[in-house]
Amino acid sequence: MEKRLTIRVSGKVQGVWFRASTREEALKLGLSGSVWNNPDGSVGIVAEGEEEKLRELLAWCRRGPTRARVTDLDCDWQEPRHEFEGFTIAYA
Repeated sequence: MEKRLTIRVSGKVQGVWFRASTREEALKLGLSGSVWNNPDGSVGIVAEGEEEKLRELLAWCRRGPTRARVTDLDCDWQEPRHEFEGFTIAYA
């Protein structure tokens, strides 16, 4: 079943290729959505796709790329809105 997952990843997650790595992982999983840096130093992610694949992305986010140090992860499950084409990196 398709779902929408919003994630906020905290820790050492900016300046360590977290956004690019998230995009790469999401595309491998066939997900659509976006990833961005938040002003507070966290990374925000919204992804849509099959629930099983979203759970795989969530598990990946718990560790992130090699140089990341994830200390906290908040997530919210919702119904999909089908507003994305592909998976993008949002820049401020």
